[in-house]
Amino acid sequence: MIAAVRDRTRPLAAPLGVAAGLAAAFGYVGAVDPGRPGHYPACPLLRWTGLYCPGCGGLRGVHALAHGDLPAALGANALAVAGYAAFAVLWCVWITRALRGHEGVRLSPRARHWWALGALVLLFTVVRNLPFGAALTP
Repeated sequence: MIAAVRDRTRPLAAPLGVAAGLAAAFGYVGAVDPGRPGHYPACPLLRWTGLYCPGCGGLRGVHALAHGDLPAALGANALAVAGYAAFAVLWCVWITRALRGHEGVRLSPRARHWWALGALVLLFTVVRNLPFGAALTP
């Protein structure tokens, strides 16, 4: 009996473990404001060059999301918020498959998908550092 329950709950261990880790991280960033100096390391690219990297503002976006402020999160880093949403969708697919007794989610991105993602991140980074892309800066 116990072995049967263990076999049915085993696929849930990984997605629930990931959810627990992300909930802890999300809770910490929600409680400790990244906008206040001294709690998180500064972005080295921004510090040394004055340019925003694709991740600049990501923690401020998580902090804003933790407080239910989607417009502020999008203003901090729209690309990161889109990434968080994509991850949430993939996690929901993962947990649904686990509840049905399947192991994991198998993604098979092709080279063109990776190139497209890289081009999107590069375009976002370049545009947010140009004068007309000021709306994308944190």
